[in-house]
Amino acid sequence: MPKVLVPLAQGCEELEAVTIIDLLVRADMEVVTASLDDQHLIQCSRGVVLQAQTSLADVLDQTFDMVVLPGGLPGADYLAADERLLSLLRQTVQSGGISAAICAAPKVLKAAGLLDGVNATSFPGVLDKSPAEGMVYLNQPVVDAGSIVTSRGPGTAMDFTLHLIERLNGVESRAKVEASLVRA
Repeated sequence: MPKVLVPLAQGCEELEAVTIIDLLVRADMEVVTASLDDQHLIQCSRGVVLQAQTSLADVLDQTFDMVVLPGGLPGADYLAADERLLSLLRQTVQSGGISAAICAAPKVLKAAGLLDGVNATSFPGVLDKSPAEGMVYLNQPVVDAGSIVTSRGPGTAMDFTLHLIERLNGVESRAKVEASLVRA
């Protein structure tokens, strides 16, 4: 069973956070939500309150197959300023895992040095106006650069997460989860 960390920062985008968490759980993944500090109640960008299971400090010694960052502001700024998280993102990629981010959160991957020389996307204005060194910005819903996966925003959250499910669990798992959503 793949193990996935979803860090939750104050001011994160709730639609993205809930979509990511929900769909990954539907795909039978072990999903761990972690706040950046000991305040486990997270007030999202539009006032919705989510509760993290634990704090980042309590999971830093664990290994994750994937770390997925919801966007939103100021949440993405808080994530980008957390050196522990930046280190964990780099470690995840170095150990063969996936670091993924949506909306404003690809700026966190940039801060970690993970977007240098890769294809990526983000919410308009986040990376396209300030790309990483050698990065190619693509105006696509989801961009898969191997160990790095990025996406555009709330409207692409479902496609982004379904893509991540396929990457970790395979096409059959994605199809099963997608069928249960009755998207068509």
